[in-house]
Formats: sequence, C-alpha cells, structure tokens
Amino acid sequence: MSHRAALLEVRDLCVSYGRVEAVHRVQLRICEGEIVTVIGPNGAGKTTLLSALMGLLPARGDLKYFGKPDSGFIQTESLVDHGLGLVPERRELFADMTVADNLLLGAFSRYRRGLRDHSSTLEHVYRIFPRLKERCTQLACQLSGGERQMLAMGRALMAKPKLLLLDEPSLGLSPLVTREIFHTIAQLRDQGVAVLLVEQNARAALKVSDYGYVLESGEISLEGSSAQLVDDPRVIESYLGLGGKGKLTTTTQGEPT
Repeated sequence: MSHRAALLEVRDLCVSYGRVEAVHRVQLRICEGEIVTVIGPNGAGKTTLLSALMGLLPARGDLKYFGKPDSGFIQTESLVDHGLGLVPERRELFADMTVADNLLLGAFSRYRRGLRDHSSTLEHVYRIFPRLKERCTQLACQLSGGERQMLAMGRALMAKPKLLLLDEPSLGLSPLVTREIFHTIAQLRDQGVAVLLVEQNARAALKVSDYGYVLESGEISLEGSSAQLVDDPRVIESYLGLGGKGKLTTTTQGEPT
C-alpha cells in the first residue's frame, strides 16, 4: 500500500445513461507521483469513467478529491481550480486559433483567480513540447495528429494540474509518435504530475504506469501493479495481442503500490 497522499479515491462509482448502467461500482485510487492506467475494450466505459470523474456526467458514489470528500460532485470548473485536468479523446482544440492562443486559454482559470504566471508556464510547456514552440503561430487545424495531441496536453498543463486525466492519448497516432507521447507522460510524473491514463494500447500503457485496472462491461475485472498485469496470462491473452479476445473472469484485489 502506498504511503503517498491520495489525490483521488473512488468507491462504488456508478454512472447511468437512462436505465442503462455504463459504470458499475468502480473503485480506484491514484496517489501523488503515480501513473495509473485503465485498460479495456471498446465500449467498456473508460471514457464514461473519466467524464464522471471530471464532473461532466452525473454519477453516484463516494469520491475524495485531493483528500477532501465530495458532497454532490463538485462542478468541473471547481475541479480544475483544485488541480484536476482532462485531455479528452477528441482533443477539442480551437481549430481556427493559433497554437499559442490555444495554450493561453488553458491558463484562463488561473488568470481569473488573479494568478499571472502564464508566461512562465507557457515557457515550461514549450520545454516539454519544443515542437509547439516551433509551431506557435500556426493554426491548430494545420497541425499533424501528434502535434494536436501535444497541444491538447500542453493546454491542460497550462492550468498546472496536480492530477491529469488522459483519454486515449495514442489514438490515431503512428508508433513513433506514440512512443514520444508516452515518454512525455513519464516525464510528467517525474515533474510531480500524477496521471490517470485511459488507453487501449495496453502494452504501452502498462509499460509507463505504476498500477493498472482492467475495465470490462463497466466493471473492474482485474487490478494490480503494472508489472504484475503485464505478465498476467489473462491480460496477455486478451490485451497484448498474443491470444484471443476472451473476457477476464477473475478479479485480483489489491492496493496501489
């Protein structure tokens, strides 16, 4: 069990679309200095899970953000102010705005609270993603897929999050760019940003993360340290491309290390 402070603790999280329950009694925990990954097939509820954690979807359950119980799921705006950031699957950039302007919009919540450190934060983001500095005057719509992902991550980092939620960061990217993105994710952990990573590329996700959960049909079917999961025959068979697509049936309980 980790002795580091928990940034997010979730118990019995349930999310429904009408009468259909998309996420059922999910429990997970992310601590300071950790990358935690959630893998699973299409339609498992991974994006729904992140949306609920970000306050974008109504949900039921017991959540603690940064050690404080949430009563009634605080609004997305407040979560951002407290240090939670989301990079959505579709990136949702402002296509007709420049790279620099997209990034500066990410600092809006801090600027509104009277914090005027956006210039130094922008330079920090440019050090993480040098290509964005090279493209700073270009429109977002003119960027490649990998550059758009960098921009989406950079914009989220402009808010100086303590915990960053990443939804399918490798989606649609080449293997070379994917490796670059995951290298950056590891760097963010080294710089003190915890990451909750939702990803279909199970091999890359488990390689970079500390702890992992397998989400299937809206429920956690397996969990453990990433080192344990990458060697688990059930994960190998279903998610690492070395077997069929059978569903996991046994749940391993444990605490994040």
